[in-house]
Order: sequence, then structure tokens, then C-alpha cells
Amino acid sequence: MQKIIIFADGASKGNPGPGGWAAVIVGGEQVTELGGREEHTTNNRMELRAAIEGLRGAVVGSQIILYTDSSYVINGITKWVHGWKKNGWQTKEKKPVVNQDLWESLDSAVAGHGRDIEWQYVGGHVGIAGNERVDAIASDLADGKKVELYRGARSGYGVDVANLKLDTTKQKAKSASGTRSKAKAYSYVSLVGGKVMTHKTWAECEARVKGKKARFKKALSVQDEKEIVADFSKK
Repeated sequence: MQKIIIFADGASKGNPGPGGWAAVIVGGEQVTELGGREEHTTNNRMELRAAIEGLRGAVVGSQIILYTDSSYVINGITKWVHGWKKNGWQTKEKKPVVNQDLWESLDSAVAGHGRDIEWQYVGGHVGIAGNERVDAIASDLADGKKVELYRGARSGYGVDVANLKLDTTKQKAKSASGTRSKAKAYSYVSLVGGKVMTHKTWAECEARVKGKKARFKKALSVQDEKEIVADFSKK
């Protein structure tokens, strides 16, 4: 039985906003990159789409390992989906399942492989080569950039997909970012259409950036706010 490795990831700018998805399929000595873009979507929808397209692109009858940094996707397809289907695609609270169309597509794609799929969680932005590649593709597509997708021999592929080691420097940076996200905000800074603004509450910032191509960041102090404004103001 052929072994196939799939890396899948999604991104959106604004959540909802422009989004992109990407999958890298490695089978034997062949590598295929897939990717796509949607103008108005969410991060979760792009994560789902990446997994769906990755499985659709894999040879049926193979042993598949799918790597994703989305706990939402893994928990949904391995745990939640069974209850949803029994309940007529409703949650325990009797509410419609969010993204039902894509969950049904993913469930169908999984069934097409006889459900012989190993789902593996990998941390995002910690230097795992395959995950970094699909993240870059998805993010660039969400930004509207042109991406050259690779299809060819593994020997000519510049990404070491077999290397699942973490980059300790990136891991520490991610940890620091997590600590920052939990800290109390002094303000929020947004950049939309070339104009930088500061906001005292997240609600104000969210109202400005939602559904738009934007940048935004939480400031933890007066000095932090000044540095973020200066960074966002760079041409």
C-alpha cells in the first residue's frame, strides 16, 4: 500500500475576509501542491477546504497521514461529525452546524478513502517545513498574490517534508506571542486602505477591519502603540 503524506492549511485576512487554502500531497517520489482563493470567507472554512482538496487529490487505496494545525478540523472529523449526522446536522443545542456544506464534503472525501486516514496535529509557525509551506501558499493567495504551485519529483522540491522537527527559535516566538495575546490591551491599532487608526476597544477595531483587507494589532502600552503605528505607517 502506498503511503501518502498531506499537509493542509488555510488562511483568511479579516475572518471573514479574503482567504486562501493550500495542500501539499507527497506520494512516493512525487509532490503536488494545490491551492485556491476565495474573496469572502473565514479561516475555518479555508482549513476545511484545504483538507478536502488534499484528500481529493490523493490516490484512493493509499495509507494517508494528514498534517494540519487546525484542531477544529481534526476534532470535527474524528469526533463531532458522528453526532452531527445523527442529529440531522444539528449541534447538541439544536442549532445548525456551522460550515455544514464543507463538513459534508470532508466526510465524503474521508469515506472515499475508506476512512483509513491518520490525522496528525502540528503546531503552526514553529518551523515544520511542510506546514510552513502550506501556510505561505494559503497566506499569499489570501493576499491576492500569484503563487507558483509545484508539481514534480520530490528530489526537485525545495521543502524537506519528511522533517517534522520544531524550530526552537520560532517555537519560543510563538509562545511569547501567546503570552502577549492574553495580556490586557492598552489599545488596538488598525491599518485599512493605507490609513492607520487607534482604538480603545477591540469592538471598535473589529468594526473597522471586519471583511476588509487590513492589518491590526493589540498594543500593551503607550510606547507599544507608538511602535505599532510606526510599523504600520511604513511605505
